[in-house]
Amino acid sequence: MKFKLEYIWLDGYEPVPNLRSKTKIVDFETEPTLDQLPLWNFDGSSTRQADGSSSDCFLQPVALFPDPARNRGHLVMCEVLLPDGTPHPSNSRAAIADDPDAWFGFEQEYFLYKDGSPLGFPKEGFPAPQGEYYTGVGFKNMGDVGRQIVDEHIDLCIEAGIAIEGVNAEVAKGQWEFQIFGKGAKRAADELWIARYLMLRLCERYGVDVNFHPKPLGVDVDWNGSGLHTNFSTKHMREIGGEEYFTALMSAFSEARDEHIACYGPENDLRLTGLHETAAIDDFTYGLADRGASIRIPHSFVNSGHRGYLEDRRPNSMADPYRITGRILQTIESVTAQALIEDAFAA
Repeated sequence: MKFKLEYIWLDGYEPVPNLRSKTKIVDFETEPTLDQLPLWNFDGSSTRQADGSSSDCFLQPVALFPDPARNRGHLVMCEVLLPDGTPHPSNSRAAIADDPDAWFGFEQEYFLYKDGSPLGFPKEGFPAPQGEYYTGVGFKNMGDVGRQIVDEHIDLCIEAGIAIEGVNAEVAKGQWEFQIFGKGAKRAADELWIARYLMLRLCERYGVDVNFHPKPLGVDVDWNGSGLHTNFSTKHMREIGGEEYFTALMSAFSEARDEHIACYGPENDLRLTGLHETAAIDDFTYGLADRGASIRIPHSFVNSGHRGYLEDRRPNSMADPYRITGRILQTIESVTAQALIEDAFAA
């Protein structure tokens, strides 16, 4: 029985990789499993991952999803390898630590664009100011095709087995958000990349582009940018936590501010201005239910004895989720390791 395997990977473009894919037709007696999928190669000279004189790069399948748009189809998230089997320098997934007990929730904001402008914008100038678009209803706020695309994307994600948690229209006209949840740094990021892929592929049918730029309308106008707010927790945060641990965690995040910003997407200075529900890029702040802080603390976190999850609002909509989850885990683990040592001595 022939199956259509869509091998998907990140190319070598900087500062933001693009999604690439190609289809492999393979015979299996039954539905294939991840460990049955073959290594495959591609022309890295066409993706900024190799020179033409030695252009072979290899695709190692790392996650498998049903392809809801194809009969007997599967979506195959891949890591890029060099010919010797080692990770390619562009392979951000291979470079991060993982923890299956670390949970991540991504809030992916984006604009839908048609003919160079957000959906619903007039040919010249701007529509009515921000106000009624967020979670809005009605043609004057939502237009027509935007909601249709978003609803179809929900169905595609569900059928692909992706843990999509919700969607909503966002603050600016033509701006939307979907939320993805995952357990483990790599798995959560895999699911977000596949959700992005499904949105991009869906929009091909509508002649619409997905604009992930964090400030596509520029900084000189009063329109919100797009973020990739990242909710995170570890087993220690959920089950032990405590105010002292939280304070140490925020101190570690503050000390690693530059390292986090470096992983949180390019051109973030255009978005993190201290306006439009953001903290300034050079600051590190945290606050209870504060959407203008670097880290938003949910009421549930404080009410549960400083246990649960936190939201890092700094990552932008173009950011690579592998780099985000890897950096957050690195900072958390430095604090958690110290807390465990202190607990051991106290006992």
